Amino acid sequence: MSRLGRTGIEVTGLGFGAAGIGNLFTPLTDEQATEAVTAAWDKGIRYFDTAPHYGLGLSERRLGAALREHPRAEYTVSTKVGRLLEPSPVTGDDLADGFAVPDSHRRVWDFSADGVRRSLESSLERLGLDRVDVVYLHDPDDHADQAFREGYPALERLRSEGVVGAIGAGMNQTAMLTRFVRETDVDVVLCAGRYTLLDRSALTDLLPAAEERGVSVVIGGAFNSGLLADPKPGATYDYTAAPQELLDEALRLKALADRHGTTLRAAALAFCAAHPAVASVLVGARSAAEVIDGAEQFAAPVPDDFWKEAGL
Repeated sequence: MSRLGRTGIEVTGLGFGAAGIGNLFTPLTDEQATEAVTAAWDKGIRYFDTAPHYGLGLSERRLGAALREHPRAEYTVSTKVGRLLEPSPVTGDDLADGFAVPDSHRRVWDFSADGVRRSLESSLERLGLDRVDVVYLHDPDDHADQAFREGYPALERLRSEGVVGAIGAGMNQTAMLTRFVRETDVDVVLCAGRYTLLDRSALTDLLPAAEERGVSVVIGGAFNSGLLADPKPGATYDYTAAPQELLDEALRLKALADRHGTTLRAAALAFCAAHPAVASVLVGARSAAEVIDGAEQFAAPVPDDFWKEAGL
């Protein structure tokens, strides 16, 4: 277990990313979602990350239902603010935003102080919890002014009131996350896809800044949305078709891992977890089998010779 920044909030080295159980790309049943969360619990995972964005609230509802049987003090939950869900007439599905659910709500960007509180209240209702441990500003890329001027101070107040234990921001870029680390008193940032075997850009700014300031980093997208899990023609990188040069590099690393008696998945997770600023690595999973595989890969040793030959 690692503490987030200077807080008393702890997370396991491997976390459960709950976008998948919000019907990311394809649907699954409530039972399958529960089985995935149960498998994570059985493998010792005690950190669970979700967001209203994931399946228009479905991920939060399913995660809360699956965790209800477990003692609240024994797990850590993070969710996100910045997108309010407003009811709208169902006209189709939400696949344009990546989720196989009816488009029963529309997302409204709102990083205002009122929006942050309203979003958190709605998340608590969907989760069926009286508190969450960590709240991230979610993807404020195009809303920097409001996020820094209103959203972040609102999170600070929630933390000082004891409503949440740790605060931060979650994004797919490093520049603004580094700004949060340097200019605010965040406890943790969630960096997706920018610290992996194929994209080490977080080493340039974010990770050194976090280490210097005592801010924890949670890594998402360790497999870059699929390419590092199973590199082959047609594999995805950041949710689109992988460029040939990245596919070639992933195949090179996979062949190298095979030669050293390990797997590319194990190496991808180990790489993310090894940096001293990293508190947890999230693995998104849609099934119990994917959770079990992720936990086994995370626990598998990666030989030193692999890193030497890979130049890492």
